[in-house]
Amino acid sequence: MKKIRLYILIPLSLLLWLFVFSHLDIASKFLTYKVLQFSPTNHFGKAAEFFIFEVPKVLMLLVMVVFGVGILRSFITPERTRQMLAGKKEFYGNVLAALLGIVTPFCTCSAIPLFIGFLTAGVPLGTTFSFLVSAPMVNEIALALLFGMFGWKVALLYLSTGLVIAILSGWILGTLHLEKWVEPWVLQSKANVDHGVLKPKIAWSDRVQYGLTSVKDIVGKVWLYIIIGIAVGAGIHGYVPQDFMASIMGKSSWWAVPIAVLVGIPMYSNAAGIIPVVQALLGKGAALGTVLAFMMAVISLSLPEILILRKVLKLPLILTFVGIVACGILLVGYLFNWLL
Repeated sequence: MKKIRLYILIPLSLLLWLFVFSHLDIASKFLTYKVLQFSPTNHFGKAAEFFIFEVPKVLMLLVMVVFGVGILRSFITPERTRQMLAGKKEFYGNVLAALLGIVTPFCTCSAIPLFIGFLTAGVPLGTTFSFLVSAPMVNEIALALLFGMFGWKVALLYLSTGLVIAILSGWILGTLHLEKWVEPWVLQSKANVDHGVLKPKIAWSDRVQYGLTSVKDIVGKVWLYIIIGIAVGAGIHGYVPQDFMASIMGKSSWWAVPIAVLVGIPMYSNAAGIIPVVQALLGKGAALGTVLAFMMAVISLSLPEILILRKVLKLPLILTFVGIVACGILLVGYLFNWLL
């Protein structure tokens, strides 16, 4: 009976989601200009419409994607990830680690236990760094929101360049053999690794529940960032002149990309919070490469993550890691500005 209800509720919920999502534009205009009676010609009216439209749009996209990836993650546990990466050769391991980073549960707060677990399970240092770069940068939230806001071309470009940065930065760090700059207590730790013990098969109803739990946990943590990010984006959309933004973040400003990276590193946000700001900047004439470089720097090189990693890495290794990843982001920014 429980399975039957499950098979009925999921398609009905999906149909309802599609109906509501497809009518958000009409609903936001009606609410902004008919119900609230804001003027479509003034700055505040434009900002209000942007905010009213983007908040439910982003949250609905987030719920759908997190639910789907939550089900996928029920097949991929941290223990299984360690087993897949342990003993892999350089570069092949970097590619695999970067791909696993897209769907594996990872955030700044889990950096230390995963880092220790990977190293003590025999995962090479460079491979571990590929995972550290890929997981926060090229995650399902970033890809889903980029797809929903800018289309599949931008999402695919971001995915491919993000993976290249993760793979190459990890490979370079691996070839430099910088294990001497890992804190000694990390290498001396004994990981509690699962050596292939078979676990009971998980029923589909439990996997769906896992997806629902992921929605509750992840959306519950990031919804405030989303609203703040959209509020900032709404302000930019409604009040910042297009010529002003184009002049400081346009293609003609060669210095815009490095400044965007330098400004982005000290900031703390996630993909859900920063992408609405990116959307507003692009709408005001900022170059795609510049704003994506800013976004990558905020997500993958945030100051809080660097401070946490200091507990397991010595300062020279952290600076090397930040420098290599930042150079990769700079190249991506200039490449996007040149091609698009």
